Amino acid sequence: MNQNTLLLNALLITCLFGSCTNDAAFKKAEDAQDAGREFIRASLDGNMAKAEFYLLKDSTNQMIFDKWKNDFYNKLDTEERMRFKDANILPVNIETVNDSTVNYTYTNTYKNKDTTTVRIVKINGEWLVDFKDIH
Repeated sequence: MNQNTLLLNALLITCLFGSCTNDAAFKKAEDAQDAGREFIRASLDGNMAKAEFYLLKDSTNQMIFDKWKNDFYNKLDTEERMRFKDANILPVNIETVNDSTVNYTYTNTYKNKDTTTVRIVKINGEWLVDFKDIH
């Protein structure tokens, strides 16, 4: 093998392992509260890759999530982002709708007058945030 082939193979292996370990770096939620807490914490911290890991994967959720990132989060200045990152999650109400749906209403210590409700659903044994149903 020549040097270019070796370099290309090394690059491909690195990319494969990098993509496999990216999702593996995040732990699947054990229950609905865990999924909600992880999603909210990642969103407050600006860790969008982690937030997306806990997001129900469908085109509508992805579109809403991308719009939220681009129209809200990415427009925050550094100071505002730090305030969100430093905020604590304050659960207000956790309502079990049925065995596969939980509504998690919360606020945070930075914007504690505003509440948000996240719907968490169990799909194929995995708890995920259904961003379409955030109020």
